[in-house]
Amino acid sequence: MPDIRPSDRIRGVQRVRLTPFADERGSFVEIFRKEWFPERTWTDVQANRSDSRKGVLRGLHYHRHQVDYWIPARGRFRVGLVDLRRGSPTRGTVETLELDAGEPSGLFIPVGVAHGFLALSDATLHYIVDGYYDATDEHGVAWNDPDLGLDWDIERPVLSPRDRGNPRLSAIPEDALPTYHGTD
Repeated sequence: MPDIRPSDRIRGVQRVRLTPFADERGSFVEIFRKEWFPERTWTDVQANRSDSRKGVLRGLHYHRHQVDYWIPARGRFRVGLVDLRRGSPTRGTVETLELDAGEPSGLFIPVGVAHGFLALSDATLHYIVDGYYDATDEHGVAWNDPDLGLDWDIERPVLSPRDRGNPRLSAIPEDALPTYHGTD
C-alpha cells in the first residue's frame, strides 16, 4: 500500500507517494489500485495520456460526476486546485502544488474540485477517471480568474481555445456548481 495523505487544504484531495522497486534492469512502480480510493466504485474506468510542451496550461476543469487520478510520467507540473463544491467545508479553498515524474506520485482529485496544470517542462501526464468520457460533464473556470487567486507564476501560457473561453467563477450560476456529498 502506498503512502496516501489527504491534502491539508482541500477536503477529498489526496497525494499518493508511490514506491518504486529498482534493480540493475530498471524499476517498477504500481501506480493505481481501486482499493486505494474506497470512496469511489471505479466501475467505468478510463485511462488517458496528455503530452504537453513547456508553458502549456490545461484547465481549470471540473466535473460533477467523475474523479481524476493523476500520475506524472515525464517532466514537472505546477497543479492548481480550487474547491467549487456547494456545501463543502473547504469550499473556495485554493491549493497550488508541484508534481515531478522523478518522484513517483499520484494525485486524487474528487468530484467538484477544479483542476489544471502548467507544464514546467515538456511533460506527460497519465490520468485515470472513474467514468467514460462524457461531454456533458466537462466544465471549466478561467485559469486566471482573479477571484480565485491561483499563483501560476506565468503571464502568457499556451492555452487551448476551450480554456481561453472558460468563464470566471462569478459567471457560473450557483446551482450549476457541483454539490459536496461528504464522500467526494
